[in-house]
This record gives sequence, C-alpha cells and structure tokens, in this order.
Amino acid sequence: MSAARIVVVGTGYVGLTTGACLAGLGHRVTCVDVDRAKVARLSAGRVDILEPGLSELVARGLTSGRLNFVVGARDAVRDAEAVFLCVPTPMGAGGSADLWAVEAVTNEIGDVIPAGCALITKSTVPVGTSKRIQAMLGRTDVPVVSNPEFLREGTAVEDFLGPDRIVVGSDDVAAARWVGDLYADLAAPVVVADAASAELVKYAANCFLAMKLSYVNSIAELCERLGADIDLVTEGMGYDRRIGRSFLKPGPGWGGSCLPKDTSALVRVAESVQYDFTLLTSAIEENIAQRDRIVAKIAGAVGGTLAGSRIGVLGLAFKAGTNDLRDSPALAVASVLGALGAELTAYDPAVGGQLAGMTVVDDPYQVAKAADAVVVLTEWDEFKRLDWAYMAEQMDGDSVVDTRNLLEPQRILDAGLSWQGVGRPRAALRRKVAVS
Repeated sequence: MSAARIVVVGTGYVGLTTGACLAGLGHRVTCVDVDRAKVARLSAGRVDILEPGLSELVARGLTSGRLNFVVGARDAVRDAEAVFLCVPTPMGAGGSADLWAVEAVTNEIGDVIPAGCALITKSTVPVGTSKRIQAMLGRTDVPVVSNPEFLREGTAVEDFLGPDRIVVGSDDVAAARWVGDLYADLAAPVVVADAASAELVKYAANCFLAMKLSYVNSIAELCERLGADIDLVTEGMGYDRRIGRSFLKPGPGWGGSCLPKDTSALVRVAESVQYDFTLLTSAIEENIAQRDRIVAKIAGAVGGTLAGSRIGVLGLAFKAGTNDLRDSPALAVASVLGALGAELTAYDPAVGGQLAGMTVVDDPYQVAKAADAVVVLTEWDEFKRLDWAYMAEQMDGDSVVDTRNLLEPQRILDAGLSWQGVGRPRAALRRKVAVS
C-alpha cells in the first residue's frame, strides 16, 4: 500500500518502537507525548530507552523526514489516516487494567479525528475496550481497531520487523484489513478477527507464557528435591515441537511491564463473567512462592539468617538487555532480603543512581567486597566473564547463588567458591578440595 499518515500517541517502549518502525516501513509518522522535555530529546535523536536498534531507527526517521515528535494529540490527528493508542494501561485497583490514559486521549481527539481514520488500540486493553471507545466517540465514521503488540523488551525492534504474526480485530472488517495492510512489507501472517477476539489474544498469549514460566520453576523445585537436573529436563522437553524451547529457563520469578499486570487483569476479566480461572491464579501464586524460595536459598547460603549479612547483588533490571525496573523479580527478591536485615550492594550494567534499601555501584567487583554471598539475579552475559578468582579474594564468604543458572559452575568452583543454582544438583557441584 502507499505510505499512510500515521499518528502514534505515547512514546514509551511500545509507542516509540511502533512509530520508528512504521516510519522505517515508509509511512509518515508523528509521535505524540505530553512530556515536552521528552519530545525535545526525541526530536534531537536522543532516546532514553535501552533497546537495540531503536536509536538508529529514530535517527533515520528524523533524517528522512518520515518521523517527527510533537506535544499534544489534538492538532496532530487532524489529517491522520490512522491513530495508534500506545499509552500506559497499568494495573489499577483490584488488579484490573487502568484505562484512564486510553479514555483521556479518546476524549481529547474524539471530535477532531477525521472521518474514516482508524483509531487503533496498540496498548494491551481488556476485552470490550473497542466497544467502549466506539461508544465514547459517539461516531460511526471512525472505525476502532484492536492491533495488539507482541514486543519483548530487549528485542522490540527485531520483534516488530520480524513478527510471528500480526493480529487485527474490529467489527468493521474492512478497517481491520486496512490496518493489516500497513504491515504488508513485513510478509507476516495476518490474523483478522472480531474486536473481542483480537483483544483477548494478547492476554491469552502473555498469560500462557507466565504459566509456562511458573511451571518450569515448579519443575526446578522438584529437580532439587529429587536430585534431577533442570537443564537436562528442559533440554529433553524442548525437543518436543508441541512444547518448544522458549520460556523454559528457571529463575527468580517472572516480572516486567507486562506479565504481572496482564495476568492480574485476565483474572479480573474472568471474574467479571463468573469464571474462576484457577489455572492462572495458581501460576501467580507459584510466582510469589518462587521468590520466597530464592530468598530461602540465599539465607541458607549465609548460614540461615539474613540479618546483618552482606549480600552482593548482580543484576537489577527485570531481564538482560533492558534498563526497565518495572516489577523486576530482582528488585522483589532484593526488597525481601533488605527487609530481613541484609546489607545489599548491587550492580547492573544498565541501571545507575540510587535505589532504596541498597547501595548501587558502578563496578561489578565492588559487590563482592566483604560480601558473605554474591547473588546473580539478572542474566547479563558480562557476569559470565567476571574474574571470579578476584571476586573470591574480595569476599568474606564463599557462596555464589546463581538464580538464573547463568554461570559456568566449574569456573566458580575453581575460584574456591561454592555455586548454587536453581534446579541443579548440588552433590555434583561441590568445591574441589586440593589434595596435599
């Protein structure tokens, strides 16, 4: 199709990636935000978000003239052919999605959006939101389309430009197909659905992944109790094409900007239609239990009591490749450790400044200084390359708790330290003892 005039409201992870990538596909894109300082930075090509390839895409869009940034949506949408709503939908009271921002933008632009312009929800919204927006507009000449995003932080640009599928849904089928055509150059399968089905797809996908992660953490706990090895178990599982290899890594629990709020929101949606979604609520409960198990593992590594112990923390972001701390399991574990009296020194290659309850340093080796234990909480590759013999020299204790199974255990043992992972047998990983 020919280049479309597109407005993207919101310049967070989803909005900025959507705008920059659509401009890269040849469309003329205006990104809107309410933060004047942020708009000024983006207009100068300065991107605050740590996301591979995004800064380069923004720079190319600005240079080509196909991408620009403005304050305020009302004037921006007057000649638009498509308006993407990419605003936050955080967890609200009781766990439901808070649609305040979606409704605020709809009210702001409702009377000036051109007839025939597609109003597209890219934000994750509950089933029924398209109908709600249509009613708020009070217009039949502006189709509302659901086009959920499936972007992973750390690979958002890659996911946008190489998607597994594109989902578009609307009670106006022609409008849904037109929105699907915006992505024609990506040659990805397009699922055209009704609005309710499209809205449910994102929740169904994210909640399935959360349940898969909770399941593998449960299996890891069984491995520890039965003397099995989670790495070998998941390798055996992963060859099954019905299961696949993704989301089979145990860890300190799942978190981030999507899974916690989406699981909670879907539980609330289920309750609204009198369905007890016990499978999903159990996955949420298991996630909390996993963090408690990790804390207990760390306590055991320092002799059973955390009060007064010095813990070095490697990793704060919710996953490697991002500087996002929202609902980070690393922070959740660290918070409990601090509440139980541990003194925390933390390092993350993408997170600076100070955080409550801990000292954040800019050198990973500083976390080992006088530490009773060092804990890996985020799977940054650079932690594999640390000089663990030097780390051992700095520590008072000798325990390394690797909640991501990131490190090579033998390297840690050779440094004179003990290593403890998640779901891995400890008997085969005892420190080597020199024989005189």
